[in-house]
Amino acid sequence: MSELVTAELLERVRERLADGTAYPDPARVAAALRTEAGGVLADTDLLRALRLLQTEMTGAGVLEPLLHDPDVADVLVTGPDSVWVDRGRGLRRTSVRFPDEAAVRRLAQRLALAAGRRLDDAQPWVDGRLAGTEAAQGDSFGVRLHAVLSPIAHGGTCLSLRVLRPATQGLDALAAAGAVPPDAKALLERIVRARLAFLVVGGTGAGKTTLLSGLLAKVDPAERIICVEDAAELAPPHPHVVRLVARPANVEGAGRVTVRDLVRQALRMRPDRIVVGEVRGAEVVDLLTALNTGHDGGAGTVHANSPGEVPARLEALAALGGMSAAALHSQLAAAIQVILHVHRRPDGRRALREIGLVEPVDGRVRITPAWTADARPAPAASGLKDLLEERLPDDSRE
Repeated sequence: MSELVTAELLERVRERLADGTAYPDPARVAAALRTEAGGVLADTDLLRALRLLQTEMTGAGVLEPLLHDPDVADVLVTGPDSVWVDRGRGLRRTSVRFPDEAAVRRLAQRLALAAGRRLDDAQPWVDGRLAGTEAAQGDSFGVRLHAVLSPIAHGGTCLSLRVLRPATQGLDALAAAGAVPPDAKALLERIVRARLAFLVVGGTGAGKTTLLSGLLAKVDPAERIICVEDAAELAPPHPHVVRLVARPANVEGAGRVTVRDLVRQALRMRPDRIVVGEVRGAEVVDLLTALNTGHDGGAGTVHANSPGEVPARLEALAALGGMSAAALHSQLAAAIQVILHVHRRPDGRRALREIGLVEPVDGRVRITPAWTADARPAPAASGLKDLLEERLPDDSRE
């Protein structure tokens, strides 16, 4: 750095820009630089300082190129010299560096402000969403933001950015990539045609939304799909999809629109199928109620490590909506017929692992395997076959 372009000069410029209310465009940054430098900066020094400040103060700063990488799903910062990315094969450290801890903190606070949230010593963590951005390939993506400031984060400010790219892959593309075996693909297509309601389950980053989007692409073009999401990820290649996206409260705590609110609105929009991108709260009550009142063929995703964990997971979510465990099992048995389990393999690839059948047993629900990707028994295979033949009598005679 030039002797004239010092760290102290850049800090004074940051403070000057922070005191203003206008967006720090290049003209404002350049004017602030000249003012704080007393007009003694040469053009080369001015341009160098302008590039440094613009990189820091627009977009995601030094992280922006990582977010625009089409293979990156997560960008994680745990320190000025510790920036990690996940490209689908586990976390890898990058060469990206911040000048110091203060630079990480400034970026986290600026991104929080862009998401309409507050992040300071009084509110040292934030969870929000950044507006959509155009990628180099012309595709748009959003970013889910989470940040924790020090000293709550003991080693320094922690910043987590999840890249939310629209899931547009069809089932055929997933099968071609090896994520769905041929026999499972045929079974999934029959499940969609039979209008069986299903949940896609798996861990974080297992490919739940991708599989759900691929299955929705197989829905009859004459049907109207209403998708309700906490973050806009579902973008199935289907001619009639209405997408409703929840909205967090603003910095004053007003304007919040929940997934549960949107599920209720979806019921009034003449849906053929109601889809909840991720069931993560009390909206499970409204979804199950909807699927039990004539809206068959619905779908959603749920975080669960295995199909067997789904009833307990939904019990906990239903309790948030005031529904008892007994009522949840009764509603679940009538509303959902199939559970699809996806997981991430050790090599990072995502794949369908199991198709389970929802079966009521003594007033409760259990998930019994009807198809598995390995050699495990599938005792409910005949039960699922019978259910499909009941729903698709003409199809079964082909």
